[in-house]
Amino acid sequence: MTTIGRFQVDYTRFLDPRGEATQPLPDFALDPEKLIPLYRAMVLTRTFDTKAIALQRTGKLGTFASALGQEAIGIGVASAMRAEDVLVPSYRDHAAQLMRGVTMAESLLYWGGDERGSDFAGPRDDFPICVPIATQVCHAAGAAYAFQLRGEARVAVCFLGDGGTSKGDFYEALNFGAVWKAPLVVVVNNNQWAISVPRSMQTAAQTLAQKAIAVGIEGCQVDGNDIVAVHHAARQAIEKARSGGGPSLIEALSYRLGDHTTADDASRYRDPAVVQEHWTFEPLGRLRNHLVRLNAWDPQREEQLVRECSEAVNAAVERYLATLPPTPEAMFDHLYRTLPAALQEQRDMALRFAPHEGGGHG
Repeated sequence: MTTIGRFQVDYTRFLDPRGEATQPLPDFALDPEKLIPLYRAMVLTRTFDTKAIALQRTGKLGTFASALGQEAIGIGVASAMRAEDVLVPSYRDHAAQLMRGVTMAESLLYWGGDERGSDFAGPRDDFPICVPIATQVCHAAGAAYAFQLRGEARVAVCFLGDGGTSKGDFYEALNFGAVWKAPLVVVVNNNQWAISVPRSMQTAAQTLAQKAIAVGIEGCQVDGNDIVAVHHAARQAIEKARSGGGPSLIEALSYRLGDHTTADDASRYRDPAVVQEHWTFEPLGRLRNHLVRLNAWDPQREEQLVRECSEAVNAAVERYLATLPPTPEAMFDHLYRTLPAALQEQRDMALRFAPHEGGGHG
């Protein structure tokens, strides 16, 4: 018998759950002034997340997918991207979207059922939220190939959950991206749960990162609660893709501390004691403890940040609630560049018979 190949998957962590360095930090993390904006972005995301759930519970927002406990993944990856890169998100990636310049009011509009929330004022080329599982990986591979054909130094960065790695779309997109050596980075948020299905029932693979091996690209695993590790891995993968080195797969280990969405009750299938244990690994406290050790953070700064984030979120909510809801014919406006005749007839009918007055989203 002859061995024709050997493979390994590397795991990276820089900060342990107490915020202590486990190995020498990458250069960017040696400067507290570069870490503080990442911490601020995570706190803002969690504040927004909490408010969005409250809005849903009071009937002012549709179903919402919380990113509680997973903030470091979105912020860590998005902060490693350039403005000209393109984000291809799933439905739990508002942390990355906010970091990229999508406004909180726009995000609320989307979750309130208003498609104008996907018409971003900031990152115009970023893709809208994708609810179908793993189909966005195909979109990202196609965008990356387009960048390559045009000779553009841009990278498509795609997010999906652990459950999405069981879909054919995921494998097909990785395979084509690898063959093309397209500038593609796929980030798997392994939060251990695909709705009520645990990761152990999704796949027998030891890691999700090793799924990259089958298509011939690099796969790595990082502590998704360590924003230093996430940012470091994302920056390496993105710049590798930009320079022609082809796609990479990053598996970020995290835990979904909340329900799958506001339409779910995770207490029906999860042990509360296990969830409580995972709170000790969450990313905000970890980075905050690290900054405190560096004498770069204190209770006064924390209090001010919490106040600033609360004010910013409340202002965004006011803008959202004051926005007049879309008129009924708007349901036709985001389907086709040119509406087919049958749908145009239906749109005309909606214009004739639907009322056009009303209050805001509240």
